[in-house]
Amino acid sequence: MSVPLNIPFNRASLAGNEIEYVLEAVKNGHVSGDGPFTKRCSEFLEQHLGADRALLTTSCTHALEMAAFLLDLKPGDEVIMPSFTFVSTANAFLIRGAKPVFVDIRRDTLNLDERLLEERITDRTRAIVPVHYAGVGCAMDEIGRIAGERGLTVIEDNAHGMMGKYRGQMLGSFGALATLSFHETKNFTCGEGGALLVNDPALVERAEIIREKGTNRSRFFRGEVDKYTWVDEGSSYLPSDMLAAFALAQFECAEAVQAARRRVWEGYAARLGEWAEPAGVRLPHVPEECEQAYHMFYLICPSGEARDALIAHLRSVGILSVFHYLPLHLSPMGQRLGGREGDCPATEDMADRLVRLPFYNTLGDAEIDEVCGAVMDAARQWGA
Repeated sequence: MSVPLNIPFNRASLAGNEIEYVLEAVKNGHVSGDGPFTKRCSEFLEQHLGADRALLTTSCTHALEMAAFLLDLKPGDEVIMPSFTFVSTANAFLIRGAKPVFVDIRRDTLNLDERLLEERITDRTRAIVPVHYAGVGCAMDEIGRIAGERGLTVIEDNAHGMMGKYRGQMLGSFGALATLSFHETKNFTCGEGGALLVNDPALVERAEIIREKGTNRSRFFRGEVDKYTWVDEGSSYLPSDMLAAFALAQFECAEAVQAARRRVWEGYAARLGEWAEPAGVRLPHVPEECEQAYHMFYLICPSGEARDALIAHLRSVGILSVFHYLPLHLSPMGQRLGGREGDCPATEDMADRLVRLPFYNTLGDAEIDEVCGAVMDAARQWGA
């Protein structure tokens, strides 16, 4: 007999004027892409994240695809990325003809291990794609140094990290390009959405063209040309202005959203901090140089069996917890690209033992207590 789910893994919530703004977008009569709310979202991201240009997209996946377009990739080109990431990070470059080259992660932050980069770079390498896992910044100074010396483009997959910082600088402002996600599980959401941050001014005009189906339509609407036409490759990556309206209301409450998420993260850390190490459990690690985005809270269990038992126990008491990425190099597609067991040992180990706890803005203290109590109860079953 199944137990009713009392505490979900994620629950989207309103932050401010979402409903009012969506209605306003409808009343404006401009609900397609690049309407007034889309422009206001772009302005917010540019001002707060330091991007030369922020282009709203229908998803982070599409933002990554736009980045791949901008690289002008050819068959045989290689793009370095962690194996511990969502499939979109790889697919965006694969569909342009490039080969994803998977690098292992650090065991502390679960981010791409910058110490392994240089040995994977070849004369076919075109870009490095660091993923800021859980909104904790990668070692962008070292990654930037290596990329600069080897003439490679850095594209930050910052799906988890909006409002996070590395050495005082906003995540998403290091690479020539960066991507954001506004999926319902992210800190800021419109259900489905994303953005491409363009930090290289030389790429701005072409990014606009790619996003507008390969046309110079954006220049036309700014009055820079008297008609628009097909000038390059591209696709349709513009979100509805109704989605942008929802997203803007979330952005406007950024401080409150981040404060709510910090409360949840610190609530878990305080309750589980003294218990974890004696129980053989590891909590998230945030280096001193990082200001995290408070995107998630995870545990590294002592074994894969313990992780699975924990997930099952929590589900049995009405709490939904979930694992995360399966190593891309071991997936059926990854093996077709040459991936083999043992290629990324830290990735394989961490992916097998990681569990994410319920995490959302309105998760209350009593619910955090309930989750932590159930976690400790489960751990007793494996002898912790």
